[in-house]
Amino acid sequence: MTNFHIVTNDLKDRDFKVTKLIADYLESHGKRVTDDSGPIDCVLVLGGDGTLLRAAVSLAHLKAPFLGINLGNLGFLAEVDKVNIESALDKIIQDEYTTEKRMMLDGVTTVFNEEKQKNSALNDVVIIGHESMQLIYFDLYVNGLKLTNYVADGMVASTPTGSTGYNLSAGGPIVEPRADVILLTPLSAHSMRSRSIILSSDDEVKIKITKGKNDEHQKVIAVFDGHKRIVLQTGDYITITKSEKSTSIIKLSKLNFFEILKQKL
Repeated sequence: MTNFHIVTNDLKDRDFKVTKLIADYLESHGKRVTDDSGPIDCVLVLGGDGTLLRAAVSLAHLKAPFLGINLGNLGFLAEVDKVNIESALDKIIQDEYTTEKRMMLDGVTTVFNEEKQKNSALNDVVIIGHESMQLIYFDLYVNGLKLTNYVADGMVASTPTGSTGYNLSAGGPIVEPRADVILLTPLSAHSMRSRSIILSSDDEVKIKITKGKNDEHQKVIAVFDGHKRIVLQTGDYITITKSEKSTSIIKLSKLNFFEILKQKL
């Protein structure tokens, strides 16, 4: 690897001290640190899992692998701790690493029967109420067939990578991150339909917002990776599919997913 791009969460590296340390170290070893307009061999993400999620979506066009450097709380994606930065960079320089391909999701929102901009997510797409403690009513379709209707706090559509995020907090299953499936986990469903559903990555999921209690007009939010938000109302829907884009994560540790999972949990 020769060309590196650094993405920094300036709330966690306010004076860019760590960013400069990394840039200087790479350049002292004959590497280039550049912006994202040219060829990039590796993206270094300084912050935490949230920073890496946003970078993975915004820089997916680079088709370069990502290495997360954790400057905050422990995460599953940002593998490298602050104290191990130089040793991690040495491994990258010496090509002592592997990469894991992670699937992503696309969500296309249809508002007033007009298709809107497509958004992507590496972790999940979450449907929640526009207001706190709001119970929402929606129908679930799989491959064009109405599967069921829900009265719930919301729904999490997750990738295997996101299975250890909101999906896990909602009682959903943990899935090996290299798997190729879509997970659907309802949030506090007010019925027996409270179990998660695991679908093939080839399946198409549609969540349609219906009328609420007493035929009330509803307003909900589709949230992509906890960041991008799209407002949906009664009659609107979101179509979720496996994205053509994917994210490559650099792995330096020889521990497998389950060994890391045991440590994190």
